[in-house]
Amino acid sequence: MHATEREALILTLLRERGFVSFRELESRMEDSPATIRRDLERLDREGKLSRVRGGAKAPAGGAEIPVDVGFPRLSGVPFHENIGKHRNEKEAIGRVAAAMCTPGEGVMIDGGSTTLQMCPQLAGLGLQVLTNSLHIVSALIGQAGTRVLVPSGAVFPEQNIILSVFGDDGMPRFHAPKLFMGAASVGPQGLMQADVVLVAGERRFIERADTVIILVDASKFDGPSGNIVCGLDEVDVIVTDDRVTDKTAAMIERAGVKLVVAEGR
Repeated sequence: MHATEREALILTLLRERGFVSFRELESRMEDSPATIRRDLERLDREGKLSRVRGGAKAPAGGAEIPVDVGFPRLSGVPFHENIGKHRNEKEAIGRVAAAMCTPGEGVMIDGGSTTLQMCPQLAGLGLQVLTNSLHIVSALIGQAGTRVLVPSGAVFPEQNIILSVFGDDGMPRFHAPKLFMGAASVGPQGLMQADVVLVAGERRFIERADTVIILVDASKFDGPSGNIVCGLDEVDVIVTDDRVTDKTAAMIERAGVKLVVAEGR
């Protein structure tokens, strides 16, 4: 669990109860006792809680626990800035991706400006869709026959997505034959995102999918490095646009990933 997730869990429990035991934190987190102890000591120094025998309590003197701690702004380009970039290419990619869906199946669609372009093409397929994106929920909710599920968690307005910050994965019991995901950048190292909280959320999707399909316009192959979500060995298909270079195509194919090029900008 990332440090911000641990902090959010600790302070939320304190806000609700006034006390949390060390044993409960151990049971809720996958981190070592030493890591949890360091978190409690740091939060004590910062005045956000008071360390006591067996756990921690709300800070002395009536100090309020800040409600926004643990919900930092996500790193990376905000959604509203991304949505207009390479729009024609993204729409072409979305059409190709939607054609990969089988009527009546369950799929997962990770939030992103490219994955969003699938949505108009999914009408009439009777899909069950698990998504963390409120933009995708809004695009699908009016489609007759399309059922939409969302995980539990906090809404991060920079991307308008739902991410868990409380240790459990927040996902419904759901397994899908296909996962459609975007990325901040793609390179020989794999898929990358700007924020570790996004990485954790996308890992949870990957663990529930039989086939991982990445939707990225060709500019993402020249993007900056970041936090690695997964290696190319965990990716089955990459769908991109016809600006992809021969060098990039060769890199993808060497990794054993199927490359699909969307035509029709």
